[in-house]
Amino acid sequence: MSGRALSLGDLERAVLSFLWSHGPADVKAVHRAVGARRDITLNTVQSTMERLYRKDLLSREKVSHAFVYSTAVTREELGAALVHDAVRNVLGSDTEPMLSAFVDLTARSGDDALARLEELIAERRRARGARSGR
Repeated sequence: MSGRALSLGDLERAVLSFLWSHGPADVKAVHRAVGARRDITLNTVQSTMERLYRKDLLSREKVSHAFVYSTAVTREELGAALVHDAVRNVLGSDTEPMLSAFVDLTARSGDDALARLEELIAERRRARGARSGR
């Protein structure tokens, strides 16, 4: 993903969701699944997919006479980038308010959510340790 702030429209989100669920597809297949029922032209879907490609959210490979697109990021990676951008835009580089708000939000979801957050933090620490050779 590029260093600039991400902004996704409804059609862009629908295209990504389709590709995450169904795997690589050409523009015509995405149009049939996403665009046609919205009464959106093939050209609009093609432009949307090109825009997602330029945002580094899709990759593509030329197959015969058409590009076959696939996602270049996971849902989780995109979600993390969107949250990061939103927090940075509102709070700047100070992470303390963001961390506090996130823990408060998780606590409101219950003890199971807090336990899961602790598990995720431990997993991240183990993965970071493994990458650094510890």
